[in-house]
Amino acid sequence: MSSLTPPTEVDVVVVGGGNAGFSAATAAAETGASRVILVDKCPAEWAGGNSFFTAGAFRAVHNGAEDLLPMVNNVDAETAQLIDLEPYTPQEFWKDIERMTSGRTDPALSQILIDDSNDAIKWLAKNGIRFQLSFNRQAYKLNGRFRFWGGLTLKTEEGGKGLIEDHQAAARRRGVEVYYSTPAKRIVTDRSGAVAGVIVECEGIDTLISTKAVILAAGGFEANPRLRAQYLGPGWDLARVRGTPYNTGDALEFAIRDVNAKQCGHWAGCHSTCWDANAPANSGDRTISNEFTKSGYPLGLMINNAGERFVDEGVDMRNYTYAKFGRAIHEQPDGVAFQVWDQHAIPWLRSEEYRDEVVHKIWGSTIEDLAEKLCADHGLNSSAKFVQTIQEYNTAVYAYQKENPNTKWNPAVKDGLSTQSSFTKLPLAKSNWALPLDQGPFMAVKVCCGITFTFGGLKVNPATTAVISQSDREVTGLFCVGEMLGGIFYGNYPGGSGLTSGTVFGRRAGAAAAKLSVGQPTVSYRVSNTFRTEPRLSARL
Repeated sequence: MSSLTPPTEVDVVVVGGGNAGFSAATAAAETGASRVILVDKCPAEWAGGNSFFTAGAFRAVHNGAEDLLPMVNNVDAETAQLIDLEPYTPQEFWKDIERMTSGRTDPALSQILIDDSNDAIKWLAKNGIRFQLSFNRQAYKLNGRFRFWGGLTLKTEEGGKGLIEDHQAAARRRGVEVYYSTPAKRIVTDRSGAVAGVIVECEGIDTLISTKAVILAAGGFEANPRLRAQYLGPGWDLARVRGTPYNTGDALEFAIRDVNAKQCGHWAGCHSTCWDANAPANSGDRTISNEFTKSGYPLGLMINNAGERFVDEGVDMRNYTYAKFGRAIHEQPDGVAFQVWDQHAIPWLRSEEYRDEVVHKIWGSTIEDLAEKLCADHGLNSSAKFVQTIQEYNTAVYAYQKENPNTKWNPAVKDGLSTQSSFTKLPLAKSNWALPLDQGPFMAVKVCCGITFTFGGLKVNPATTAVISQSDREVTGLFCVGEMLGGIFYGNYPGGSGLTSGTVFGRRAGAAAAKLSVGQPTVSYRVSNTFRTEPRLSARL
C-alpha cells in the first residue's frame, strides 16, 4: 500500500480494488501507462472488495487436463493419472450463458468473455495468481478417480484471500500505487465531455486527481439496503450481505449523475445464494468468508418453515442453480428454509461449508424427532407438514427406483434419479440425485438468502469497456468493469464467470486506458438500434 496522500496528476485512475480493478490496473501498467493508481473507499483491512469473499473460481474455455495442469500447483504426476477432466468448449460456455440468462445476455459482451477466457486465466497465472484444480468444490472421487463436473475446474489458492494477495503483489511489481480509505466522489470532465479527472476524498478533504482515464471497478449496490429495496424489490433491504459492506453503488450513481452514463442490464436481478442463517447481516466475515455458503442442497431437500419444498433441488448442477436459489429462499415465509439430509448424503457434504466450526447442525434420530426440534427452537411452524413432505418424497423415490432399478446415483453428472415415475409424481419434482431420506440420524441446517452482487450496471463499448452515455456516444476516458458493467447476467449466471468477466474486461479497460493516456487511438463505438451482433462460436486458445 502507498502513502495516504495520492498524487494530483496520473495517467490512469482505477476506482475499486477487487479482481476487476486489480486486473485493470496491472494491465494498464503493463500496456505502457507510466503512472497508475488504484483508489478504494474501504480501509486496508477490508481490501479486495467482493473478490476477497469468493471461492476464487474461474470459468474458462479449455482443452482438458493438458491445457490446465501446467497452470496449477496442486497436482502431482500420480494424481494427474486419476483425473477425468473433459474439455470445456466455447459452444458449451455460450450455451451455459444463454441458458442461465434466458437468452437475454448481450451477445457481444458474452462472446468476448468466452473468446478471451482462456487467455485471461493464463495471463493471471503469468502475473503470479496461484491456480489450483478445485477438487474440494468441483470434483467427486468415484471408483478411485476424480470426476470434474459442471464446466468449472479452476480456483485460486486460498480462494478470494489468495487471489487478492496475489493481485496486490502483481500490482506492486508493475509499480501500481494503491490508496485505501480514499473514496471517489465525482468525475470531472472538460468542455468536450472527456474525462479530465476524478475527485477523491482523502483524510476528509476533497482532492482533484487530474487524469485522462478513469476505470470504474467499484462494485454494485448489493451492500446498500436502500438501493436493494428500490431496485430488487420489497424486502430486499433485509437480505444478508455475503461480501464487503463497501459496495453501496456510489460509483454507479455518480457516473449516471456526472456524465449521464447509460444504465444497462438487469437492475432487478442479483446473484444470491443459500447462506447460513446465523451469518452476520450486513457484511461477510473475513475469516469464515465463503464458508457460510451452504450449497449441499442437491444432495438433500430444502424445506421452508411451513414444512414444504419450494425448489427442485436437483434441476441442474449446483453451478447453475446456486446464484438464484437465494432469491427463492428470500421469497419464503420469514425468508428462511432448512436444508435436510440423512446418512446417504451427509458424508458427501463439503467440509468447508458444513464442518462443526462454521455451521449449527440440528440433529434428529428420526424425521419426527428432527421436526420437533426444528419447531421448538428454530422457527419451523408445522412439524406434521414437514414429516408429511419427507414421507411423500420418500414414497416417490421408492417408486422411481422400483421402476428404474438400473439408474444409479452419481453426484458428478445429472444422473436422472428422480421422483417422477409412472406410479407416482410429485407436484414439484426432484429431477436428479433423488435418494430417500430414511437413514438416521438426520441433519438440518437453517439457511437464508445471501446477496453476492447485483446485475444492473452501465452500458459500455464491448471492445474497450468505454462507458456509453445516454446520447449513445462514448464518454472519452471513462471505462467500466466488474460488477458495474451491465448486460452480461440476467436472473442467473454460470458459476465462476463473474471473476472471469472481471479479468477479461479489466484487461481490456486497462489496455485502452493506457493507450489513451499516451495518445494512442482506441476503438470508438456508436450504438446502433438496428444492428445486433450474433455470437461467433470460436475460441482463441
